[in-house]
Amino acid sequence: MITRILGIDPGSRITGFGIIERHRQQSVYVTSGCIRTQSKLMPQRLQEIYTGLTQIIEQYQPTISAIEQVFVHRNVASALKLGQARGVAILACVQHNLTVHEYAPTQIKQAVVGNGHAEKIQVQQMVKILLSLSKMPQVDAADGLAAALCHAHHSSYVS
Repeated sequence: MITRILGIDPGSRITGFGIIERHRQQSVYVTSGCIRTQSKLMPQRLQEIYTGLTQIIEQYQPTISAIEQVFVHRNVASALKLGQARGVAILACVQHNLTVHEYAPTQIKQAVVGNGHAEKIQVQQMVKILLSLSKMPQVDAADGLAAALCHAHHSSYVS
């Protein structure tokens, strides 16, 4: 059975996503990118994130999703905005009957790089290597792909 995993790196301005397929023990790249919100108003940004993810889910038909958990920022307002974007992303998944698996940023980095405190450039480089990409994905897209890879790695041990 082939599992198609949607990984999401939520953000109120840029939400990264990546979709991979899991064939036996190998992860294969499907697509990735970023939803870049245009509005200055938070409610409209949330609508843009929801609409963008809905289009991606309907086009690529993932079977499961993985999303990065909110980590506590020094700036409480930023953490709240991130939480709202994350909630909208989860809603888009649940409304399309996708099970949502949540992973801490350190879990994702550990699964992809082998170091839970890796730098963003290290995540990008490892995503490029693990998925045999010809070029490095944009930072937020790489984080979405890393979430998907984390779930693929985690589920291979719990299945």
